[in-house]
Amino acid sequence: MGGVDPQKPHTENELYYVMKGSGSVQVDGEDRLVEPGKLILVRAGAEHRFHSITEDLTLLVIFSPAESS
Repeated sequence: MGGVDPQKPHTENELYYVMKGSGSVQVDGEDRLVEPGKLILVRAGAEHRFHSITEDLTLLVIFSPAESS
């Protein structure tokens, strides 16, 4: 309980759609609640990490532009 997902900034924008689970995400120092149905936008280069994960997260992640494009 209370898991942390260490992230490193990416060169692409990221859009996360939360399908299942709960916790929090920190984007550039701002915490946001993570729960099913939420969309989280992380701009390219932004520091971010999922934390306080209380239920396994199932996320759909879209990179824009696509990685390695």
